[in-house]
This record gives sequence, structure tokens and C-alpha cells, in this order.
Amino acid sequence: MPSTPLALFVGMPGLELSPSEIAFFRETNPFGLFLFKRNLDNPAQIKRLVAQFKEAVGREDAPVYIDQEGGRVQRLDNGNWPLFRALGEFGALARKELEAGKHALRLSTLAMGTMLSDLSLGSGTTPVVDLARPGTHNVIGNRSFGDDPDLVIALGQVVVDAMLEVGSMPIFKHIPGYGRVNVDPHFDCPVVDASVEDMTGSDFRPFVALKDAPWAMVAHLIFTQIDKDRPASVSPAVCEMIRRELGFDGVIITDCLTMEALSGTWPERVRAALDAGYDIALHSQGDLTASEAAAKAARPLTQDSLARIARAEARLGTHRHDVQALHAEVEGIFRENGFA
Repeated sequence: MPSTPLALFVGMPGLELSPSEIAFFRETNPFGLFLFKRNLDNPAQIKRLVAQFKEAVGREDAPVYIDQEGGRVQRLDNGNWPLFRALGEFGALARKELEAGKHALRLSTLAMGTMLSDLSLGSGTTPVVDLARPGTHNVIGNRSFGDDPDLVIALGQVVVDAMLEVGSMPIFKHIPGYGRVNVDPHFDCPVVDASVEDMTGSDFRPFVALKDAPWAMVAHLIFTQIDKDRPASVSPAVCEMIRRELGFDGVIITDCLTMEALSGTWPERVRAALDAGYDIALHSQGDLTASEAAAKAARPLTQDSLARIARAEARLGTHRHDVQALHAEVEGIFRENGFA
């Protein structure tokens, strides 16, 4: 097993690791595992699966992450856990009553983060701090708090702080901003022609304001005024802008590199993302053969990336809360303010 983990998250197809998958993890040592609904059945099964992965790579701190934002993007939704509201609903509440919205969001985040931590899942890859305009594609939609940068910043900070408190890694996305997309990057490549000056005054603002967050996920879209040829997730120019102009020095992971917004083979995309300067490539498709190819295209984490990861881990708290009680309190706040 390589002593330094690969700069790679991979997926898997089922509810437990097969002998072949265990051997693959042991031999290649990918940094982390990314799970989807297909991998998540009940608390005991999830804990066993996480333990299997950590044992295979030989790292007790190896991260296992999922998408758990609330609303339509929550993988823990089969009836074994409470369902959480979309971030856009908290934005709507905050526009009506700011303090009520912030309080409800904090309670909900504490509950969801506690739930994740209790399942040995290290992150729900949230919050979404893209601006949702009237023309923004529904791939973002009510996953966003809204179109007001100041409100998005305020609510994004609530999520970052609450997640850290309960030991769940906040990952804000999708840096440097998906708010102008009008196609779904799962199937096509969005192209944004806006000037950097225009985006600096709007789209980029939440990412600058929250630049002290520990992790970010980079978007798949072309900003023609920065790099007209390459999507942000494989663009050295965009990575440099994020680091220098936006001032973000935390861990940057790509969105899943198997989306159709990108061209080239999947291993070529892994290599291009790491060549661009991003810390970690996400290849969560799950097929073992594809994961093996991605691992061959990856490389060990750099010293800079390892330092960023260590700084992020050092910020995680250990508090836990009563998930059901907080969830009930959140629902009460929404009812009190006239929301169904």
C-alpha cells in the first residue's frame, strides 16, 4: 500500500465491500470513499461499511462522505432518518424573518451533522452557496439559499460553523459559482460569458466571504473570460484565480469527474484536475474497473494538500445533539412563521 494516500475519492456499487474491492483499496490507498443511496441502507450497515473501508486502507481517519444538503439532495432518505428541508426553504424563511431563518438553519445543521457523525460519515458536502437567479437551471434551484449575496453569505456561515461544531466537515460548493448555469452539467457543459468584474461583484462574493471554510468543491463550467477552453474543474487558470483572487486556501475537491460537462476519458479527467492544481479528484461512479483506471491516473496527495487537510481536520469539534428533538424544533419554527 502506498504510504501517502492518492489524491482521489472513489465510489463503490453495493452495501458492503467485496473481496476485490477490499484488495483494490488496500493496494491503491485512495484518500476517501464517496457513497450514494445505493450504498446506504441502515445505521448498522453504514457503520460496517465505513469500518471496512478504513480497515482496507489502514487509516482510521480515512474520510467517507455523502451528499446530504437537505431537500432533493439527501442520500439518507429511506425512512430510517428524518428528512431535512432544502437550503432554499431556509433562505425563504430568512427573507421573511432573518433571525428565525438563521436559528432554524443552525438547529437543522446541528441535527444533520450529528446524524452524519453518528453514522461515521465525515461530511454531507454542504452548504451550497451558489446564487440562484430566476434563470438559473434547476440543477441548483432551491439547493441555493437565494440570489442575495449577503443573505447567502450569512446563511452559509451558519452551516459552516454548525457543521464544524458537531465534527462534520463543511464543504461549500460550487466554487467559483454555478449561479449562471442554464444547462445541467451532468449532461452538458455550461458556458458563462460574464466578465470577471461582474462576477466579482456577485457570484464570487459568497466564496470570498467564506474563504476561511475548510473545504470547497469546484464546479464544471467554462468561464470564457478566465479560460475559454477548459471547464473550471480542469483549468489551471481558474484554480489560480480561486487561490489568488478569491483567497481560498482550503482543500479543493472536484465535483464528480464522470459528469458529461467534461470531455476525455475518465482517467484523463482525473489527471487533468490534479494537473490543474486541485487537491483531490472525485470519481464516484462506483464500478471497480473504472475506479482502478482512475487510481492509475491519480497521484499521491502533495505536501500542500496534506497540510490543508490537516488544518481542516484540526477544526472539527465533538459536540453531539438530539437529532429528533432539534428536527422537531425546526419544524415548529417554520410553522410559527407560516410555512407548511
